Amino acid sequence: MTEINRLKSIAAARRIDLLRIIRNAHGGHTGGALSSTDILVTLYYHTMRFKTKEPSWPDRDRFVLSKGHSVEGYYAILADLGYFPKAELDTYGQFGARLIGHPSVKVPGVEMNTGALGHGLPVAAGMALGQRLNGIDARTFVLMGDGEQAEGSIWEAAMFAAHHRLDNLVAILDRNGLQISGSTEDIMTLEPLADKYRAFGWAVVETDGHDFDALITLLDCKPHTSGKPLLILARTIKGKGVSFMQNVVKWHHGVPDDAQYLAAIQELDQLQKEAEQV
Repeated sequence: MTEINRLKSIAAARRIDLLRIIRNAHGGHTGGALSSTDILVTLYYHTMRFKTKEPSWPDRDRFVLSKGHSVEGYYAILADLGYFPKAELDTYGQFGARLIGHPSVKVPGVEMNTGALGHGLPVAAGMALGQRLNGIDARTFVLMGDGEQAEGSIWEAAMFAAHHRLDNLVAILDRNGLQISGSTEDIMTLEPLADKYRAFGWAVVETDGHDFDALITLLDCKPHTSGKPLLILARTIKGKGVSFMQNVVKWHHGVPDDAQYLAAIQELDQLQKEAEQV
């Protein structure tokens, strides 16, 4: 099996996991979790350096899920990698459980509590600066949503990162074009996003956020541009992997019924089989 097909198979399996825990919990941010899965899979199963049995290993790469509401795929990945038992996924959303609707540092592998939008990039910039000051040859990755680009703290952090020439900081923007109440361009015009980040002093690359080959090439480049933080503007599809959820606003925070869940799992099972047969 090629590396690309290995990642495709893993991504299909993690999508199945995240749909299961959303279904069991009767709640979750389905569309955004599905749109970001391929990015997370590339980071965790190919690019990033970490030790699951030593989550605080000083030389690790760090990851911050700034769009913390789309946590289900993130939990599924951490469990599959061994940060905590996979059986614990079934406790998601239950009273007293560690696995709540936004990332928590009580969960092994999670670097910071997120959920209040616009906080991830500022903290990630601080982490990247700390890595440099401590002489650690590692990177900090942060995954942002496009709706949260309306937060002013994002742009303060963008200035900070460029000013400090944080070329060990990689920000990935899950640009699926939809937020809870509709199109991002109808709610708060964001474009031209790439030009805005370039004007703030960042290196910017636009790519297909579901193209594993392109993601590998970009994420493995270290650093991408000397002296500049990198923004990967990843064009994605909300609800990716489940045809009837794709680009449909209501699946931002939706729970499939029995028939929809079965159809989604069958579709993802087929995608996994196709990847493994190559």
